[in-house]
Amino acid sequence: MLRDRYNIQKGDRIVICSANIPQYLVAFWACQLIGAIPVLVNIWLPEKPLVHCILHTGSVVVLIDTERADRIAPKLLHLQNEGVRGVLVMDSLVHHSRWEHCKLWDDVLKSVSDVDLPQFLAQAVDVSPEDDATIVFTSGTTGLPKGVLSSYRAYLRAGERLPNSSNDGPQTGMLVGVPLFHVSGLTSFSMLATLSGMKIILMSKWDMKDAVRCSEFPLYCSLSSFLLVPSLISDLIDSDLQGHPFKFFLFGGAPAYPQLPKKAKDVFPHAMLTHSFGMTETNAVCVAIAGEDYERRPTSCGIPCPVNDMMVVRDGKKVTDGSPGEVWLRGPNVMTGYWGEPGATELVLTRDDWYKTGDLGCIDSEGYLHIRDRIKDIIIRNGENIDSTTVENAIYLDDRVYQAAAVGIPDPRLGEMVAVVVSEKNEYRGKVRRSELLNLARKNFVCQSSEVCLALLTWSSSKIATLLTPSGKIMKQPLRALAHKEWVRQQTEQQPTASSRL
Repeated sequence: MLRDRYNIQKGDRIVICSANIPQYLVAFWACQLIGAIPVLVNIWLPEKPLVHCILHTGSVVVLIDTERADRIAPKLLHLQNEGVRGVLVMDSLVHHSRWEHCKLWDDVLKSVSDVDLPQFLAQAVDVSPEDDATIVFTSGTTGLPKGVLSSYRAYLRAGERLPNSSNDGPQTGMLVGVPLFHVSGLTSFSMLATLSGMKIILMSKWDMKDAVRCSEFPLYCSLSSFLLVPSLISDLIDSDLQGHPFKFFLFGGAPAYPQLPKKAKDVFPHAMLTHSFGMTETNAVCVAIAGEDYERRPTSCGIPCPVNDMMVVRDGKKVTDGSPGEVWLRGPNVMTGYWGEPGATELVLTRDDWYKTGDLGCIDSEGYLHIRDRIKDIIIRNGENIDSTTVENAIYLDDRVYQAAAVGIPDPRLGEMVAVVVSEKNEYRGKVRRSELLNLARKNFVCQSSEVCLALLTWSSSKIATLLTPSGKIMKQPLRALAHKEWVRQQTEQQPTASSRL
């Protein structure tokens, strides 16, 4: 359809912007077969940055779902005038009048004559390992998102050492609750599942009740594996799935607090736990830890994958004494660069192919990596560098805490103060006292001399979602403004200073 109806040639860009639906994966693999470059775009982007991603990459076909069709409906004629040959709505059987310049995926498919598959595959486009394979847009938490361009070698090295599929019993199933436009959802799990013969269960939106229902059909598939961010793993631990014989849990997308692996293992004793470190620019995993190693080192995200090199750099020199610095990575899975942005590429890729992650970390004496913070999120209090992870881990010692995020807020005397924004689990909403968390932090958070203000915000799940990236990380920049506003409000109401500071 893409080749015959829209004259797609090798190297042409095709945007896929949709919630997790089967057509997403069909479109992705169709692009690979004809040598086109799938452009994967964040479905939560508003109209302006979404249109930017389409035009910035010069995409000639746009594949979207109904929600995205409604969002860019006012710009459809503009896209057509800028060279977009077709906009297809993949998940609707009814054409709405507001989609005047769209076509339905199913209608276009029906209009194309049957394809002789063996003949088509025999005429497959010739691609080399270094040819452009994908463009995946970053979350765009600051400014417009950047398109991460990767080669076939970078993208498909995720298929190394795949487990053999088994014909015994129901087909093994993998539940993907992470968006497919994110490298964790597409590369780490969906591609792994596809290449190893597993059934993929897609969730368009994470819902614990739906996850429980997926486990109730053992004859349909054996649900054995989960890829979830740490906060959703916490949901799973407290759900009706306690004791389910899962085989594999992958923690990814965001840091996991140290107590989480033990809690997960206690509730799901048959599951092997894995924590990984990676990003869009490295096509997902480049550092990982699993099994007993992870249980013994819950604060680590592991050692480099066999194809990756890793080092910590501070002040332009490699750190060898275990002290913190910026984590640099190198390997065939690292991106080619940012599409159409050579200046941005030069800032993060060195001439000898090291990628500067922007993460602050250290390597222990056994070679295991420990991530402390994003460099830009370090809190500088009275000249002292404080990483947010250390503060957050102290708060997570309270089992009633669902999410915690430490940020720096302006202080006229100290420069910055440490603020911790906390979300309680639903069953404890309104029952967690600020004084209790402050006492917990006082006992477990150690730095030179710390002054922590605690802005205890009661968030609804919908408000939490507005501050999360697709990978489940809390966006610290907008959170700083919220925390500062809350702290000013508390001070204005003359709450006792002693109860809010350490």
